[in-house]
This record gives sequence, structure tokens and C-alpha cells, in this order.
Amino acid sequence: MLRRVFNPILFLPLTLSINSVNVQSSETKNYIDNVLEEKSNITFVNYQEIKEIVLNNPELKSLQNLAASASFNLSSQIAKRYPSLDFQANGLPKYVSGKKYSSNSSTLKTSQFTANPTLTIKWDVIAPLRGSEIKIAKTNYKIAENNYEIKKKDLIQEAKIRYHKYKKSYQDIQNKKLTLDLSITSLENAKAKLNAGIGTKFEVLEAESQLSRDKQSLNEKKIEHEINKISLKEILNIKGDFETNNEQNLIGFWNHKLNKNINEGLDKNLSLQNLILQKSIKKSQANSFLAQNKPNIYISNSLSSTFSKGESLVSNIDSEKSGSNYTNTISLNFAWSIFDGGQNKSSYKSKIADAESEKYAYENLKNVLTTNISKAYLNLKLNEEKIISSLKEIESSKESVRLARLRYDVGVSTLKDVLVRQNELSNANSKKINAIYNYNLNLDELERLTLLEISKSCLGSNDKKLKDTESICNI
Repeated sequence: MLRRVFNPILFLPLTLSINSVNVQSSETKNYIDNVLEEKSNITFVNYQEIKEIVLNNPELKSLQNLAASASFNLSSQIAKRYPSLDFQANGLPKYVSGKKYSSNSSTLKTSQFTANPTLTIKWDVIAPLRGSEIKIAKTNYKIAENNYEIKKKDLIQEAKIRYHKYKKSYQDIQNKKLTLDLSITSLENAKAKLNAGIGTKFEVLEAESQLSRDKQSLNEKKIEHEINKISLKEILNIKGDFETNNEQNLIGFWNHKLNKNINEGLDKNLSLQNLILQKSIKKSQANSFLAQNKPNIYISNSLSSTFSKGESLVSNIDSEKSGSNYTNTISLNFAWSIFDGGQNKSSYKSKIADAESEKYAYENLKNVLTTNISKAYLNLKLNEEKIISSLKEIESSKESVRLARLRYDVGVSTLKDVLVRQNELSNANSKKINAIYNYNLNLDELERLTLLEISKSCLGSNDKKLKDTESICNI
């Protein structure tokens, strides 16, 4: 069998280029590792604590204050049911001095201190607008509470997504490290065969190229992992560094049927409830326009008094003279806007039309939620199958790598075949990592959409753990 002889000089530029890449990768790796090792104020975070930690999010605290504002506004509107008490004083005290001259009479003088306090009680017996205003304030408060809960659940879900992504990126790093170790072994084998005279320089260069790619890929995964950490810290409002259990596991199982998911999700969804509440507000606003054409009846009681010292418009002023008087007035008052040119009636029709539009928004959101719940449920089932399939593929790929390595060692295969099998094993591990990641995301999404709980145990139709070896229950 003839062997081709290659001129080593032809490979010199490629060798220099690869060596340069290896040096740069090594330097980049050291720099990246040094940067990533900087830690301070370490906090431990686990999946179960996310719900509590998220409560410190500034955006959530902002909505909490808005809910408190709506509560105070409701109290303000309810207070209109009760009488109001006003106190007014024109001059407390007031001093008046002066003279009045007339050619036909003597000059009159004024030098007097006075005080004129007035106490007024007003009570709206019939206030047509009051009922609508209280109802609107009460509904707005409920919407504010719902908005807080919606944002809290959304932030919890987003935090869980970032948490799973952070753990996934760690597993990606471990997978790339495994691939890197395999590439180092392949390079060592290629060099050993070259030194023994049974290998080629091209195989060494091919192994070095693969090793360089794996180093670069590992560094990319490390950077991605650090970015995911920063993103998770941001949403959890964590100062300093944190640690968590990096092992990637299934967070639970979903034992609810699709119809139950849809029914529970639509029944408990706060966004749908908000649309109903918005419709109620617009109807109340419509009624308030009609109420403006109804009579307003209120009772008022006004107590006025005057205290004085001195005299006014007299010839000779007695500064020690004093006096007082009071007047108490009780009245039933009536106000009625009889005609406004149809303005309030048109405004009423406008708000009724707005309220009807909420019905279509409700139906649209209902359809969207039904679709999202169905998609999340079906994707969950799909990822269950992907997890099982990826486990089989990993076992098969491991065996393929072992056999390819043996064939290469005895000279019946090429290094290219070994590298291909390595990539297949790396891809199989990536499929498993992605399948578990997507499965956990689907669980969190279903929990968010349906408000049902994730189960810790995997149950079959008879509430017993499935014995099928290809079941997700046995993962």
C-alpha cells in the first residue's frame, strides 16, 4: 500500500496559525477565568426562594404603592357619604377705624374690634354622582391589586426563566469541558501515532484545530453563563454575588389534564378579570353622566356670630363698650340641572360603546390564553419525549466514541471519525440540557397561566408511579 509523502513546509503557515490561535485561546481563557472569579457578598439562592426574593424588586414595589394610592382614593370617595364641617372667620379679629363728616350733622367716629366666626355643617342627602364615584374608586382599587398580582407573577416567572437559563449555561460549560477533554485525548493520540510513524501531520493539525474550536466554544459558554448570572441578579435585586445548586434537574411534574388547564386558567386569570372590571368602570362612568341631570338635595346648618369691642359711627367713642350676636340657619337645599342640550346623554352613549368594546377584548384575550395554555401543555409533552430520546442518544453516542477510539487506535479508522463521534456526543448532551431546560420552562409557564400547582411526584392514571422504563417519571 503506497503512502503519500507531504511536504512539511506546506503545513508550516497552517501550523503557525493554529499555534497562534491556541496561544490566544489560552490567554483569553486565563483572562476570562480571572474576571469570572471576582466575587463578593455571596448569597445562596435556590428555586424555592425565588418567590420571596422577587418581592424586593423595585418595579413591584412601585405597583404596590399604586395599589396603596387607589386604596386611599377609595377611602376619600367613601368619606363623601358623611357630613362635612367647615369653619370660617372673617377677621379674627378685625379692627375698623374712621370718621364720617357731614355739614348738617356732627362728625361720626369709628374705633372697633370685631370677630365674625361661622360654623357650617353640610350633608348631601341625595347625591346622584356619589354612588358611581364610590363604585369606580372601588373597582380601580381592585384593578390596582390585580395589576400588582399580575406583575408579581410575571416577575416570578421571568426570574424562574433566568434561573433555569443560568443553570442551563452551567451545564453547557460542563458539556464543553467534556468535549474539550475528549479533544485533548484525541490530540495526544494523534501526536503519539505521529511519533510512532503510523500517523500523519494532517491528523495532528486536525486535532489541534478541533481543540482550538472547543476552547473558544468553552470560553463563549463561560461568558454566556456570567451574562445569565448578571441578568438573574438584576431581577432578584441582589447586591454582590450569589451561588446556587448548579445541578440541572426536573423541577416537578404536571399531572393535570389539558381541559382542566384551560378551564382553571380562564377562570382564575386576573387579566380577564381586569377586563370585566374595566367594563364595569365604563358603565359606572356612563351612569354618572346621567346622574348629572338628577336633582341634588342636601341639608345645611350655618351658625354665625359676631363679637365687637368699641363703637362704630358715634360722636364719642366708648372703647370699653362690647357686644355680640349670633344667627343659626338650617335649610334643605335643592339643585337640579334640567337641560344641558343633550351633552350628558351623548357622553352616556359614548361610555356604553366603550364598555361594549371590552367584551371583544375579553373574548380575544380568552382565545389567546387558550392557545398559550394548549401550546405550553403540548410542548411539555414534546419535551418529555425529547428528554427520554436524548438519554438514549447519549448512551449510544458514548458507545460510538469508545468504539471509534478503539478503531482509530488499531488503525482501521481515521481521526476524523473520532472527532465526528465526539461532536455527536456533545450534541446529544446539548439536546438533553435543552430538553430539561424547556421542560422546566413549560412547567413554570403552565403554573403561571393556570395557577395550578406543580407536583413533586409523577402519577399515572391510577395515582401510581409509572413503571415504564421510557417514562419521564423515572428520570
